[in-house]
Amino acid sequence: MNPTRLRQRATILRTIRRWFDDHGYLEVHTPVLVPSAGMEEHLEPVCVGPSFLHTSPEFAMKRVLAEGLCRIYQIVPCFREDERGTHHAREFTMLEWYRVGATSQDIMNEVTELIGAVAISIGQAAPQFKRVPTRSLLNDTDEPAKWFFEWVDQVEPTLTQPTIVYDYPVWQAALARQRGSVADRFEVYLSGIELANAFFEELDPEVLRLRAKQSNANRIERGKQPHPIDESFLSAVGRMPRCAGIAMGIDRLVMAMTGAMCIDEVQVSSGA
Repeated sequence: MNPTRLRQRATILRTIRRWFDDHGYLEVHTPVLVPSAGMEEHLEPVCVGPSFLHTSPEFAMKRVLAEGLCRIYQIVPCFREDERGTHHAREFTMLEWYRVGATSQDIMNEVTELIGAVAISIGQAAPQFKRVPTRSLLNDTDEPAKWFFEWVDQVEPTLTQPTIVYDYPVWQAALARQRGSVADRFEVYLSGIELANAFFEELDPEVLRLRAKQSNANRIERGKQPHPIDESFLSAVGRMPRCAGIAMGIDRLVMAMTGAMCIDEVQVSSGA
Protein backbone atom coordinates (compact mmCIF):
# COMPACT_ATOMS: atom_id res chain seq x y z
CA MET A 1 0.00 0.00 0.00
CA ASN A 2 1.02 3.62 -0.54
CA PRO A 3 0.08 6.20 2.17
CA THR A 4 -0.02 9.06 -0.35
CA ARG A 5 -2.40 7.11 -2.58
CA LEU A 6 -4.58 6.24 0.44
CA ARG A 7 -4.90 9.95 1.32
CA GLN A 8 -5.89 10.69 -2.27
CA ARG A 9 -8.36 7.81 -2.14
CA ALA A 10 -10.00 9.31 0.96
CA THR A 11 -10.36 12.68 -0.80
CA ILE A 12 -11.90 10.95 -3.82
CA LEU A 13 -14.42 9.08 -1.67
CA ARG A 14 -15.46 12.28 0.13
CA THR A 15 -15.94 13.97 -3.24
CA ILE A 16 -18.03 11.09 -4.57
CA ARG A 17 -20.39 11.13 -1.61
CA ARG A 18 -20.72 14.91 -1.79
CA TRP A 19 -21.52 14.72 -5.52
CA PHE A 20 -24.30 12.17 -4.97
CA ASP A 21 -25.73 14.14 -2.07
CA ASP A 22 -25.78 17.28 -4.21
CA HIS A 23 -27.60 15.38 -7.00
CA GLY A 24 -30.38 13.98 -4.84
CA TYR A 25 -29.14 10.40 -4.50
CA LEU A 26 -29.71 8.24 -1.43
CA GLU A 27 -26.87 6.04 -0.17
CA VAL A 28 -28.06 2.50 0.53
CA HIS A 29 -26.42 -0.56 2.05
CA THR A 30 -27.33 -4.06 0.88
CA PRO A 31 -26.17 -7.53 2.00
CA VAL A 32 -22.73 -8.76 0.98
CA LEU A 33 -23.65 -12.43 1.59
CA VAL A 34 -26.14 -13.49 -1.07
CA PRO A 35 -27.83 -16.65 -2.46
CA SER A 36 -26.66 -15.92 -6.02
CA ALA A 37 -23.69 -13.76 -6.89
CA GLY A 38 -24.21 -13.24 -10.60
CA MET A 39 -25.75 -14.27 -13.89
CA GLU A 40 -22.90 -13.42 -16.23
CA GLU A 41 -20.96 -16.29 -17.70
CA HIS A 42 -17.41 -15.24 -16.83
CA LEU A 43 -17.95 -14.07 -13.23
CA GLU A 44 -16.54 -16.42 -10.58
CA PRO A 45 -17.99 -15.77 -7.09
CA VAL A 46 -16.35 -16.51 -3.75
CA CYS A 47 -18.32 -19.29 -2.02
CA VAL A 48 -19.17 -19.11 1.70
CA GLY A 49 -20.90 -22.35 2.58
CA PRO A 50 -24.16 -22.51 0.57
CA SER A 51 -24.01 -18.75 -0.10
CA PHE A 52 -21.70 -16.35 -1.93
CA LEU A 53 -19.98 -13.02 -1.40
CA HIS A 54 -21.54 -10.75 -3.99
CA THR A 55 -19.66 -9.89 -7.18
CA SER A 56 -21.58 -6.60 -7.23
CA PRO A 57 -24.57 -5.15 -5.32
CA GLU A 58 -26.66 -5.06 -8.51
CA PHE A 59 -29.31 -7.65 -7.66
CA ALA A 60 -30.05 -6.22 -4.22
CA MET A 61 -30.06 -2.62 -5.45
CA LYS A 62 -32.64 -3.49 -8.07
CA ARG A 63 -34.87 -4.88 -5.35
CA VAL A 64 -34.58 -1.45 -3.71
CA LEU A 65 -35.58 0.23 -6.99
CA ALA A 66 -38.60 -2.05 -7.21
CA GLU A 67 -39.75 -0.74 -3.82
CA GLY A 68 -39.96 2.83 -5.08
CA LEU A 69 -36.63 4.60 -4.44
CA CYS A 70 -35.62 6.48 -7.57
CA ARG A 71 -31.98 7.60 -7.15
CA ILE A 72 -29.73 5.29 -5.18
CA TYR A 73 -26.00 4.62 -4.90
CA GLN A 74 -23.70 2.37 -2.93
CA ILE A 75 -19.97 2.11 -2.23
CA VAL A 76 -19.22 -1.44 -1.15
CA PRO A 77 -16.56 -4.19 -1.15
CA CYS A 78 -17.06 -6.85 -3.83
CA PHE A 79 -15.42 -10.23 -4.35
CA ARG A 80 -14.47 -12.31 -7.37
CA GLU A 81 -12.40 -15.45 -7.65
CA ASP A 82 -9.75 -15.92 -10.33
CA GLU A 83 -9.05 -12.19 -10.53
CA ARG A 84 -5.52 -11.06 -9.69
CA GLY A 85 -3.32 -8.67 -11.61
CA THR A 86 -2.34 -5.06 -12.15
CA HIS A 87 -5.98 -3.91 -12.29
CA HIS A 88 -7.63 -6.86 -10.52
CA ALA A 89 -7.96 -8.06 -6.93
CA ARG A 90 -10.04 -10.75 -5.27
CA GLU A 91 -11.57 -8.05 -3.07
CA PHE A 92 -12.17 -4.59 -4.48
CA THR A 93 -14.43 -1.58 -3.95
CA MET A 94 -17.39 -0.85 -6.21
CA LEU A 95 -19.42 2.31 -6.69
CA GLU A 96 -22.81 1.53 -8.22
CA TRP A 97 -25.73 3.85 -8.88
CA TYR A 98 -29.18 3.76 -10.50
CA ARG A 99 -31.52 6.52 -11.62
CA VAL A 100 -35.17 6.01 -12.51
CA GLY A 101 -36.16 7.66 -15.80
CA ALA A 102 -32.56 8.01 -16.96
CA THR A 103 -31.25 6.92 -20.35
CA SER A 104 -27.75 5.72 -21.20
CA GLN A 105 -26.93 9.25 -22.34
CA ASP A 106 -28.03 10.64 -18.98
CA ILE A 107 -25.71 8.25 -17.14
CA MET A 108 -22.87 9.10 -19.54
CA ASN A 109 -23.33 12.75 -18.59
CA GLU A 110 -23.38 11.92 -14.89
CA VAL A 111 -20.28 9.74 -14.94
CA THR A 112 -18.23 12.32 -16.84
CA GLU A 113 -19.38 15.06 -14.44
CA LEU A 114 -18.53 12.90 -11.42
CA ILE A 115 -15.08 12.00 -12.74
CA GLY A 116 -14.48 15.67 -13.45
CA ALA A 117 -15.36 16.56 -9.85
CA VAL A 118 -13.02 13.85 -8.58
CA ALA A 119 -10.16 15.13 -10.74
CA ILE A 120 -10.61 18.70 -9.51
CA SER A 121 -10.70 17.52 -5.88
CA ILE A 122 -7.12 16.24 -6.17
CA GLY A 123 -5.82 19.19 -8.17
CA GLN A 124 -6.22 17.90 -11.71
CA ALA A 125 -8.10 19.14 -14.75
CA ALA A 126 -11.40 17.42 -15.55
CA PRO A 127 -10.80 14.89 -18.36
CA GLN A 128 -12.65 15.47 -21.62
CA PHE A 129 -14.24 12.23 -22.83
CA LYS A 130 -14.90 11.28 -26.41
CA ARG A 131 -17.81 8.93 -27.12
CA VAL A 132 -17.49 6.24 -29.79
CA PRO A 133 -19.58 3.19 -30.80
CA THR A 134 -17.86 -0.19 -30.68
CA ARG A 135 -18.38 -0.67 -34.42
CA SER A 136 -16.04 2.27 -35.10
CA LEU A 137 -13.29 0.40 -33.26
CA LEU A 138 -14.00 -3.22 -34.21
CA ASN A 139 -16.52 -4.75 -36.58
CA ASP A 140 -19.14 -7.02 -35.07
CA THR A 141 -18.81 -10.73 -35.72
CA ASP A 142 -20.87 -13.87 -35.32
CA GLU A 143 -17.93 -15.35 -33.40
CA PRO A 144 -18.02 -13.88 -29.87
CA ALA A 145 -14.71 -15.48 -28.84
CA LYS A 146 -12.95 -13.92 -31.83
CA TRP A 147 -14.52 -10.50 -31.18
CA PHE A 148 -13.61 -10.60 -27.50
CA PHE A 149 -10.02 -11.67 -28.19
CA GLU A 150 -9.53 -8.91 -30.75
CA TRP A 151 -11.13 -6.35 -28.43
CA VAL A 152 -8.82 -7.18 -25.54
CA ASP A 153 -5.73 -7.69 -27.68
CA GLN A 154 -6.09 -4.96 -30.30
CA VAL A 155 -8.62 -2.34 -29.18
CA GLU A 156 -8.35 -1.87 -25.41
CA PRO A 157 -4.58 -1.10 -25.53
CA THR A 158 -5.37 1.88 -27.80
CA LEU A 159 -7.96 3.41 -25.41
CA THR A 160 -5.43 5.55 -23.55
CA GLN A 161 -7.43 8.80 -23.84
CA PRO A 162 -10.66 9.42 -21.86
CA THR A 163 -13.20 7.40 -23.85
CA ILE A 164 -16.76 6.13 -23.51
CA VAL A 165 -17.50 3.17 -25.76
CA TYR A 166 -21.16 2.38 -26.42
CA ASP A 167 -23.53 0.13 -28.43
CA TYR A 168 -22.05 -3.31 -27.83
CA PRO A 169 -22.91 -6.46 -29.82
CA VAL A 170 -26.23 -7.98 -28.72
CA TRP A 171 -24.51 -11.09 -27.37
CA GLN A 172 -22.87 -8.79 -24.80
CA ALA A 173 -26.19 -7.43 -23.53
CA ALA A 174 -25.88 -9.12 -20.11
CA LEU A 175 -28.58 -7.26 -18.10
CA ALA A 176 -28.95 -4.42 -20.62
CA ARG A 177 -31.86 -3.83 -22.96
CA GLN A 178 -31.41 -4.67 -26.62
CA ARG A 179 -32.00 -1.62 -28.82
CA GLY A 180 -32.39 -2.64 -32.43
CA SER A 181 -29.22 -4.50 -33.41
CA VAL A 182 -27.13 -3.47 -30.39
CA ALA A 183 -27.00 -3.81 -26.61
CA ASP A 184 -27.78 -0.49 -24.92
CA ARG A 185 -24.73 -0.38 -22.67
CA PHE A 186 -21.45 1.50 -22.44
CA GLU A 187 -18.04 1.28 -20.79
CA VAL A 188 -15.73 4.04 -19.55
CA TYR A 189 -11.96 4.10 -20.10
CA LEU A 190 -9.48 6.48 -18.48
CA SER A 191 -5.66 6.35 -18.60
CA GLY A 192 -5.94 3.02 -20.40
CA ILE A 193 -8.02 1.47 -17.57
CA GLU A 194 -11.57 0.17 -17.92
CA LEU A 195 -13.35 2.01 -15.11
CA ALA A 196 -17.08 1.45 -15.45
CA ASN A 197 -19.83 -0.55 -17.10
CA ALA A 198 -23.36 0.82 -17.59
CA PHE A 199 -26.73 -0.56 -18.75
CA PHE A 200 -30.04 0.83 -19.85
CA GLU A 201 -31.79 -1.85 -17.85
CA GLU A 202 -33.75 -4.75 -19.32
CA LEU A 203 -37.07 -4.97 -17.45
CA ASP A 204 -38.48 -8.24 -18.80
CA PRO A 205 -37.63 -10.99 -16.28
CA GLU A 206 -38.19 -13.73 -18.85
CA VAL A 207 -35.62 -12.20 -21.18
CA LEU A 208 -33.11 -12.19 -18.32
CA ARG A 209 -34.05 -15.74 -17.35
CA LEU A 210 -33.31 -16.95 -20.88
CA ARG A 211 -29.97 -15.11 -20.86
CA ALA A 212 -29.11 -16.66 -17.49
CA LYS A 213 -29.93 -20.15 -18.78
CA GLN A 214 -27.74 -19.61 -21.83
CA SER A 215 -24.92 -18.30 -19.63
CA ASN A 216 -25.19 -21.37 -17.42
CA ALA A 217 -25.22 -23.69 -20.43
CA ASN A 218 -21.99 -22.03 -21.60
CA ARG A 219 -20.47 -22.43 -18.12
CA ILE A 220 -21.37 -26.12 -17.96
CA GLU A 221 -19.83 -26.63 -21.41
CA ARG A 222 -16.59 -25.09 -20.05
CA GLY A 223 -16.65 -27.33 -16.97
CA LYS A 224 -17.84 -24.58 -14.59
CA GLN A 225 -20.62 -24.72 -12.02
CA PRO A 226 -23.81 -22.92 -13.13
CA HIS A 227 -24.84 -19.79 -11.25
CA PRO A 228 -27.99 -20.17 -9.10
CA ILE A 229 -30.81 -18.10 -10.57
CA ASP A 230 -31.96 -15.42 -8.12
CA GLU A 231 -35.76 -15.55 -8.30
CA SER A 232 -36.20 -12.57 -5.96
CA PHE A 233 -34.08 -10.49 -8.34
CA LEU A 234 -36.11 -11.56 -11.37
CA SER A 235 -39.33 -10.77 -9.53
CA ALA A 236 -38.00 -7.30 -8.70
CA VAL A 237 -37.03 -6.64 -12.32
CA GLY A 238 -40.65 -7.12 -13.34
CA ARG A 239 -41.66 -4.33 -10.91
CA MET A 240 -38.86 -1.88 -11.66
CA PRO A 241 -39.55 1.41 -13.47
CA ARG A 242 -37.55 2.28 -16.56
CA CYS A 243 -34.03 3.18 -15.45
CA ALA A 244 -30.32 3.05 -16.14
CA GLY A 245 -27.39 2.21 -13.90
CA ILE A 246 -23.62 1.98 -13.78
CA ALA A 247 -20.91 0.23 -11.78
CA MET A 248 -17.46 1.81 -11.34
CA GLY A 249 -14.35 0.33 -9.75
CA ILE A 250 -13.16 2.74 -7.04
CA ASP A 251 -9.67 1.22 -6.90
CA ARG A 252 -9.29 1.62 -10.66
CA LEU A 253 -10.61 5.19 -10.49
CA VAL A 254 -7.96 6.05 -7.89
CA MET A 255 -5.31 4.40 -10.07
CA ALA A 256 -6.38 6.35 -13.15
CA MET A 257 -6.54 9.63 -11.21
CA THR A 258 -3.23 9.30 -9.38
CA GLY A 259 -0.97 7.44 -11.79
CA ALA A 260 -0.67 4.38 -9.55
CA MET A 261 0.78 1.45 -11.50
CA CYS A 262 -0.82 -1.38 -9.52
CA ILE A 263 -4.07 -1.85 -7.61
CA ASP A 264 -2.02 -2.78 -4.51
CA GLU A 265 -0.90 0.86 -4.24
CA VAL A 266 -4.45 2.10 -3.66
CA GLN A 267 -5.72 -0.64 -1.32
CA VAL A 268 -4.92 -1.62 2.26
CA SER A 269 -3.38 -5.07 2.14
CA SER A 270 -5.19 -7.92 3.93
CA GLY A 271 -1.82 -9.19 5.10
CA ALA A 272 -2.60 -12.63 3.72
